[in-house]
Amino acid sequence: MKESFKTVATFQYSSEAQIIKGRLEADGIEVFIVDNYTIDTDPLVSNAIGGVKLKVHAENEVMAKEILASIAAYSMDDEGEPMVCPNCQSTKIHFMTHVTDFKSLASFIVSFIFGVLPFYTKYDHRCEDCKHKF
Repeated sequence: MKESFKTVATFQYSSEAQIIKGRLEADGIEVFIVDNYTIDTDPLVSNAIGGVKLKVHAENEVMAKEILASIAAYSMDDEGEPMVCPNCQSTKIHFMTHVTDFKSLASFIVSFIFGVLPFYTKYDHRCEDCKHKF
């Protein structure tokens, strides 16, 4: 008898998938991660192969998706509260990286040439509603 598995989420990096795997397993759902070793070996192929896939048994798909939907999609502060935009008071805040200065540009170029993760990255928060960066 062949078992059926369903993909409930995909991630760019395996570390993200491992965190969600732990959350689902804490609720008693058996989780399988696919393509994590390939992406750990070469992170630049993540988009080409569709990312790291989080799979569950077909009978657990609905419960797993409900749990995933309950996880906050936006940034939290150190106390676990949703971050608030200082401009418009929205809680739809994303943690993002960008290349705006010479140091982050040089890091990006070196990491691209040698196929390694960047050693320096500039991070900011951005509001989804008003696009304010802080």
